[in-house]
Amino acid sequence: MAIEWRPSAEIETLKARARLLTRVRAFFAERGVLEVETPVLGQGGSTDVHLASLSTRALTGMESRTLWLQTSPEFHMKRLLAAGSGPIFQLARSFRDGEVGARHNVEFTMLEWYRPGFTLVDLIEETTALIKALLHAPNLPLARYGYRALFQRHLGLDPFTAPLDGLRRLAEQRGHMPAGHLAAEPRDTCLDLLMSVVIEPTLGRDEISVVMDYPASQAALARRHQDDDGEWVASRFELYVEGLELANGYDELTDASEQRARFIEDNAARERLGLAPVAIDERLLAALEHGMPEGAGVALGIDRLIQLALGKHRLEEVLAFATPRC
Repeated sequence: MAIEWRPSAEIETLKARARLLTRVRAFFAERGVLEVETPVLGQGGSTDVHLASLSTRALTGMESRTLWLQTSPEFHMKRLLAAGSGPIFQLARSFRDGEVGARHNVEFTMLEWYRPGFTLVDLIEETTALIKALLHAPNLPLARYGYRALFQRHLGLDPFTAPLDGLRRLAEQRGHMPAGHLAAEPRDTCLDLLMSVVIEPTLGRDEISVVMDYPASQAALARRHQDDDGEWVASRFELYVEGLELANGYDELTDASEQRARFIEDNAARERLGLAPVAIDERLLAALEHGMPEGAGVALGIDRLIQLALGKHRLEEVLAFATPRC
């Protein structure tokens, strides 16, 4: 069998990709945001039950220890914020196990930036400005949607109050799964499935769609607040273009005790689901304890945005060597 050695992307595509990355750097340079580089290895990984972290053993001095390939540069960048870096951005190599497909690759580039003093509204405006610039679409309108309202419109249910058994059955039906396949799955798994197969494909059609007020259980590393109905929700947003999730932004959690509790809660959930626990990043918690400035941050899948900008159908078409060819 012949070995496939050629790149996944055409050389002309890689040249176009380089031009777009130059524009990203110019965008942040104009705004006084410092570019940083942080390690792809860290002492902790992501405890999120929906993410699969990769780890390796390494010799550090005379000691062999487990290090984790970062699912995003978030932890290290927050340590820089706590050290007084001011606004920062990074085009970072990131890793998530088992993610290969038209929109995913095990290794990918994450554009992540943090803005001390910004609100979520400020960050949505800046993220939208960047996307419009890279897509050459200055007149693309922005539309905001509430998570609950989207479920009520497309599925006729309230995601916060719908009985779990009914959610499981509906997720199985809409996800074309056998009856009982989701019988042991928690509420958020069912909501995520319904969001991905029913709602997401409708978002970002001739607009930039921003979804806000996710369930509080989906806050991850974001703050939580009460919405107009008194429901606790996550202080975060997700942004979509052409049915594709591009960005995930947070009003960043700065409370070390609360963050530790969430990490512990995540690992307990992983255990219930039969997943291996992931080491908690104690250096991040120490940085939060020292004091990280309040503000907002966002992670944007730059490979996906480049894919849209260049009119490509699969992520591998904009990567030099996608995972199957690496």
